[in-house]
Amino acid sequence: MAWLRSAFQDELDGVTATLVELSTIVTDSMVKATHSLLTASVTEAEEVIASDDRVDRIAHELDSRIIDIIARQQPVASDLRALITALRMSADLERMGDMAHHVAKITRLRHPAAAIPSELLLTMEEMGKSVKIVADKCTEVIADRDLNKALEVEVDDDEVDRLHRKLFTSLLDESWPHGTETAIDITLIGRYYERFADHAVSIARRVYFLVTGTYSDKKD
Repeated sequence: MAWLRSAFQDELDGVTATLVELSTIVTDSMVKATHSLLTASVTEAEEVIASDDRVDRIAHELDSRIIDIIARQQPVASDLRALITALRMSADLERMGDMAHHVAKITRLRHPAAAIPSELLLTMEEMGKSVKIVADKCTEVIADRDLNKALEVEVDDDEVDRLHRKLFTSLLDESWPHGTETAIDITLIGRYYERFADHAVSIARRVYFLVTGTYSDKKD
């Protein structure tokens, strides 16, 4: 029976490895999407848009594999909880990939013009850096089940929220000179970054619950 348990553990480890791979890919996608946005690079935007199919494929294959493991192994207790949690994290990661995809599509839509007004470039650059910090820690949380990092993800998300509010402050300024179309773009972009980070927080919370059986005390 020991070898059966070992084989099952290998399958669980494989699920975790794929989640880490997905997290790394979507983080890289958002980094590239941010750079395409800041530089009006349609080439980089196209790379992000094309890569979304890969994210979807990996996520769907992982979901099928998890369901197959549950059907074959009929796990209980902590093993079942780990697999159900993995299914939910896969969905979060797929949505993170979608957020990067949406950002890149705005770059492509506005090309050759820049989607971001010059006075907002610094804020967008800061937002890109902030979501990368959140996403990198999310990857570490998945890989190592590091509870301290899981709590840090929630704290770091506060900075993303702050920058999101800063964008809205600019949009609501009576002297906003860039028209409705650009305002809509900025509104959507800010929302995509916020949701990207929110999904990372969701993953961190799932891992925290998986390890401890309780949710963190951090409140929104």
